[in-house]
Amino acid sequence: MSTTVETPDADEECAYCGSRLFDHDPICVRDCTDDCGSPTYFCHYACLWAYVDANDLTTGDACTWSPDESGRC
Repeated sequence: MSTTVETPDADEECAYCGSRLFDHDPICVRDCTDDCGSPTYFCHYACLWAYVDANDLTTGDACTWSPDESGRC
């Protein structure tokens, strides 16, 4: 599977806060587990974190760990 990377338009806005991407330090995120889809752009890591938190995107997506077991996924 290959993915091409393209620079977003100069007026592209952050998916979380709506700020212009290039007024900040933009981040491109793409879910490549299912056909890669379109990229989602965030103006910086704080907006990416807030978007993930607000949409509960980490719930159920991590391995469990305890000191008595080796991690399991």
